[in-house]
Amino acid sequence: MEYITEFFTALMELSNAMAPYILFGLLFAGILHEFVPDTLVTKHLGKGNIFSVIKATLFGIPLPVCSCGVIPLATSIKKSGASKGSTLSFLISTPITGVDSILATYGIFGWIFTIYRVITSMIIAIVSGILANLFDKEVTAEKPAFSAVKTPNTFAPSFSLQKKEEASCCSTDASCCATEAKSFWLAGALRYAFITLLGDIAKPLIWGLLLGALITVAIPQSISDMLIEYSWLSYLIVIAIAVPMYVCATASLPIAAGLMLSGVSAGAAFVFLSAGPATNTVTIGVVKKMLGTRSLVIYLGSIVVGSLLFGLGLDYIFSASEINPASLVHMEEESGVVAVVSSVILWGLVGYLLLRRKA
Repeated sequence: MEYITEFFTALMELSNAMAPYILFGLLFAGILHEFVPDTLVTKHLGKGNIFSVIKATLFGIPLPVCSCGVIPLATSIKKSGASKGSTLSFLISTPITGVDSILATYGIFGWIFTIYRVITSMIIAIVSGILANLFDKEVTAEKPAFSAVKTPNTFAPSFSLQKKEEASCCSTDASCCATEAKSFWLAGALRYAFITLLGDIAKPLIWGLLLGALITVAIPQSISDMLIEYSWLSYLIVIAIAVPMYVCATASLPIAAGLMLSGVSAGAAFVFLSAGPATNTVTIGVVKKMLGTRSLVIYLGSIVVGSLLFGLGLDYIFSASEINPASLVHMEEESGVVAVVSSVILWGLVGYLLLRRKA
């Protein structure tokens, strides 16, 4: 009975931590869908080359969106015509960085750690996108060519008349179109965000929450002692914990700081900061559904290998410079209050969409 109580407590806390970011991400994605034309996304992010990957990475860096809030944004970008490589790059760069996370990282760890974190996240994201474009290219079904048989001319007058009528609406009275646009853009954004996009990720979201809560309960409390005892194996232990666990970029900072204060190396703490925000059980499920198994392998492989390599690199820098990682840590705790309301709204929407789909 005690474990069941702990499980539901962890599920509630996990839901409360994720819900505000998911709802914000959905709303932001809906607004983007209304105001950013699909042709713009297709033009800049749709090509399977390195430039589209770099653009997606740079576009994702400043956004203050976590690893779950980025899901609806990435889904929206993919639906708008972005390539798999661009989508993966956006999925990785966005949750690791973000304006709020960058500032918080500087406040806790200083400028060396901050710059290193931003640059390495860019490299991991770009490499992941390039690998996806190389080894998991888009398979697009070619649209059938138009028939060479000419359509009878009897349909032409009605078609041109319809076009003239549509043109006259805006040409004769410009305010009519402006009023219609102002009236319906918000409704369209909300519909796309909380019906279309949330409907696409509803099932993976539920399973991810359940698995995430189970993993949270199963993790031993003496993690720091384990990491110190096993030395370099601490990297692998951190990866095993960070990849499936949900933790946003800002919330991961006090955890990493606590590890460093407990004697864990800066590299191991960096691995947690890099792999933790970039992945979780929810994102893994959504990536598999949205991009396929091969892209999922590239996504996880790039994050895991990149985090380990750059973690070792950070340890080398600190060792060569004779910097004590614990001396850089200035940790402050923060808490939120709108989380419960957001969680209730999210669960209500997900339940509605799942029941609606079964009906």
